[in-house]
Amino acid sequence: MTSSTTPFTISNTTRGREPRVAYGAIKDAVLGSSYELSLVFAGETVSRRLNRTYRAIDRPASVLSFPLDKNSGEIIICPQYVKRRVRAFGIPYRDLIGFLFIHGMLHLKGMEHGSRMEQRERVLCEQFSLAYPER
Repeated sequence: MTSSTTPFTISNTTRGREPRVAYGAIKDAVLGSSYELSLVFAGETVSRRLNRTYRAIDRPASVLSFPLDKNSGEIIICPQYVKRRVRAFGIPYRDLIGFLFIHGMLHLKGMEHGSRMEQRERVLCEQFSLAYPER
């Protein structure tokens, strides 16, 4: 499922199946092949608890990024919350999951919201045939 030579794990703690996205290739393009990354698909209870603990926001998050050190990190995506927000983003669920994965990794690289981040997201979405959400 992944093309990465360094540990890249995907864990799904939900009942659903994660959409087919080129996670490994995208990870290598954004973070490089030497970056160790864990991607977790988690339920709303876990997402809400993490969002409340680390961001003081008492609701689930679509995506959360946690840098562990310079060359490793973890991304949490909450599929149930994302499914409820698909219509607001105007792109298919699979593409939104791929976009959120990219978005989370750019945060791991230290990027903050803004035009520079949006430009990089657009390029990566195009590179991996993912629709870009017009927010």
